[in-house]
Parts: sequence; structure tokens; C-alpha cells
Amino acid sequence: MNSVTNFLTTTDPLFLWLSGAALGLLVTATLIGAVLAWRVQTPAGRDTVRNLNARIRSWWVMVALFAAAMLLGSVVTLVLFTLLSYLALREFITLTPTRRGDHAGLFLSFFLVVPLQYWLIGIGWYGLFSIFIPVYVFMALPSLSVLGADPTDFLTRTAKAQWGLMLAVYCTSHAPALLWLDIPGYRLPGALLLLYLMTVAQLSDVFQYVFGKLWGKTRLSPGISPSKTVEGLVGGGLTAVAIGTGLHVITPFSPLQAAGMSLIIVIAGFFGGFVLSAMKRDLGVKDWGTMIEGHGGVLDRLDSIVFSAPLFFHLTRYWFT
Repeated sequence: MNSVTNFLTTTDPLFLWLSGAALGLLVTATLIGAVLAWRVQTPAGRDTVRNLNARIRSWWVMVALFAAAMLLGSVVTLVLFTLLSYLALREFITLTPTRRGDHAGLFLSFFLVVPLQYWLIGIGWYGLFSIFIPVYVFMALPSLSVLGADPTDFLTRTAKAQWGLMLAVYCTSHAPALLWLDIPGYRLPGALLLLYLMTVAQLSDVFQYVFGKLWGKTRLSPGISPSKTVEGLVGGGLTAVAIGTGLHVITPFSPLQAAGMSLIIVIAGFFGGFVLSAMKRDLGVKDWGTMIEGHGGVLDRLDSIVFSAPLFFHLTRYWFT
């Protein structure tokens, strides 16, 4: 309870304003979805509205989970992201074929690498946290697999295991690492930096979807992501940048710096989603999983975070600490 009290005491007016704004957006979206479900009658339109309402319901759950985690403190937030990484890695490995020789490395990935990566964040060991997976684990995985004496698709199997850890664990773990940044002169909780990253990245996704549905005509790459359009990317991206600029009050950034950071988050988030879409097409699946109604799997929701979180973390750490 002390962490909750301290958080609310430190950020009371700002936290209440942000909470009210988020709640207002969700309520408005829910009402719009209900009206559309009543008004839209065409089969194609009804499918789109059903998908939109499923996304809105999922957003209620996700916002509640993240709000609870941030209110209850950094340790709870870290545990939440550990669970998300575990589930995302499980989705990735489930869809990428493995062989018996990979089992030892996969066992260690799930039950040693995932918790150890987040433990390093929790104790603030930046030097090891930043190289643990891309150096030590990346060498350990093929070393363990080769002991299985199975050379069939060895390079492909190794690359898939390494890439799964990079996306689901290493890149994702940079998001909660924001809570441990010590920024001179910044007196607000680090949870607000995490909130800033998640808000800009996820709103960019939402507005790209909305702009694409309303005005999208020019397909970006139908073979990779049929729903993405130039109009959706530009309109949704600029809207997210505008919101990110307005939210500079919860960051150590000036309005101009916040605009630059927001733009980086939007661009990196777009390519994160685009790259993961290409992987799904290669694997012949539409979503990474079915855990979140209207959103697919956990990795489908983290796709805009996996590229943007490391960039946002390292840029913030380099320029502001």
C-alpha cells in the first residue's frame, strides 16, 4: 500500500488527469462501438465493427492490468512483463518447428533466461542486462543444440530460437527497465515513462487502424500486411506524435524533444509490427496466438513495443541521465 500511496501523492493531479482522459477515451470508444453495432448492417461492415468492439473490450482488460501493475509498484510491473515475455516466447516457439536437439536450450530459455533477464533489471545491473542475451545466451543456445548431434536445419533452428528470445524477452524487457532510470531533475515516477512509451506506441496502432479503415486507399505491402495503408500510417502516426508531444509534461523532455521521441516510437513501432507480420506470413498464420480477443496473441500486442522499447530506453538513458 505504501507504493500506491507514494505514487498517488507524488503525481496526484497529473495521474488523475491521465486516468480520467484514458477512461474517457475508453468509454467514448465503447459507446461508438455500440452505436456502430446497432447502425451498421452490411456483412463487411458488421465484421469490421465486431473486430473493433473485440479490440475495445480487450483494451479495457489491458489498461486495467497495466494501471494496477504501475500503481502497485515496480516489482509488480516487472513480474507482469516477465509473464508477458514468457507467454510471447511460448507463442513464438509454438509456431516455429523445433527438434529434439533444441529442447535443452529451450528449457533454459524459458526457466533461466527469462527470469534472469528481468532479475538483472530489478537489481539495476545495466551492464549485464544489456549484453546477457545477445552475447552470452546467443553463444550458449547453439552450443547446447549441437550437443544433440542433429545437423538438420541447424542454422535455421538456431536463428529462430535466438530471434524469439530477442523479440519476446530482450527487446520487451527494455520497457519495464525505464522504471529504473535515474534522470537528474526528473521527480516523477519512472512508471510515467513506461506509460508514455506504451501510450504513444499503442495509440499509433489504434489510429493507423482507424485512419486506414476510414481513408486508406494506398496499400503499403499487400503481401505482408494487407490492412496497412499509407494514409493509415501517415494519419495515425502524426496523431500519435501530436499526442506524445502534448504528453511531454509527464516526461523529462521538452515539447520538441517529446515530438522527436514520439516520432521514433511511431516509426520503430511500425517496423516492429511490419517485421512480425512478415514472419507470420512466412509461417502461414494470421496471428501469433488467440489469447487476447480481437488482438490475437500476446506477441501481436507487443509487436509495436519490441523495436521501440530498446530505442526509447537507450536514447533516454544516453541523453537524459
